[in-house]
Amino acid sequence: MKPLLERDLNPDPIRQFATWYAAARRHEGILQAEAMCLSTLSPDGFPAGRMVLLKEFGSKGFVFYTNFKSSKAQSLLLYPKAALTFFWETMERQVRIVGNVDLVSEEEADAYFASRPRLSQVGAWASHQSEKLKNRGELDRRFAAYKKKFAGKSVPRPPHWGGFLLDPSEIELWQGRPNRLHDRLLYLRRGKRWKIVRLNP
Repeated sequence: MKPLLERDLNPDPIRQFATWYAAARRHEGILQAEAMCLSTLSPDGFPAGRMVLLKEFGSKGFVFYTNFKSSKAQSLLLYPKAALTFFWETMERQVRIVGNVDLVSEEEADAYFASRPRLSQVGAWASHQSEKLKNRGELDRRFAAYKKKFAGKSVPRPPHWGGFLLDPSEIELWQGRPNRLHDRLLYLRRGKRWKIVRLNP
């Protein structure tokens, strides 16, 4: 594997991430380059991680969507800080992103929801995410009921469903190397500028 050197990095970590992300999306051995572990601090003080999908990113940060009644959303609304971790095993690459979190606008959430497959839209109404469920039949019945309710018309975005934007303050790139002497380069935001430091593996 080619070493990861400071001189080869884009000084803008978002653009550098875009390069790695595009490569991961093209890589045959990676099924979902957009899959990432979202880590939050739960209301009881314990860290919690779960896999979610990156939906967009840019100069403002990284966006994902969820049900606001879910445990992750409740954690984020209470403690609006989070970490994202991408691991592209077959490329021996990992990206870790840390930052503050805020809600995306209603307009952005509406636009994204409208782009989802219709049955996924219905599912957003049917699932009381993270709540206890008596059995699978209960969920299937709710799904069928909402499918019937919205038959022949567009499915509106549920008021309890929307997006979060993580504004990064740290972005770390990890590149696998022999003998576990991996390359780790960390972007640290200093005002409007980024500083790159190398970490021990």
